[in-house]
Amino acid sequence: MSKNLVPEAKAGLARFKMETARELGVHFTEYNGNLTAKECGSVGGEMVKKMVQQYEQNL
Repeated sequence: MSKNLVPEAKAGLARFKMETARELGVHFTEYNGNLTAKECGSVGGEMVKKMVQQYEQNL
């Protein structure tokens, strides 16, 4: 089971996910069973890429 270490961040992470999906042209909704694993994975991968870039900029 996936747990947020900081529960208060849940809404922000959801916004970040939707924003990233929009940028990639992936149409996320409350139900994403119609999306391929590749589409969903591309969103998660891009989110990680952005978070790493942000971290590196703040070093």
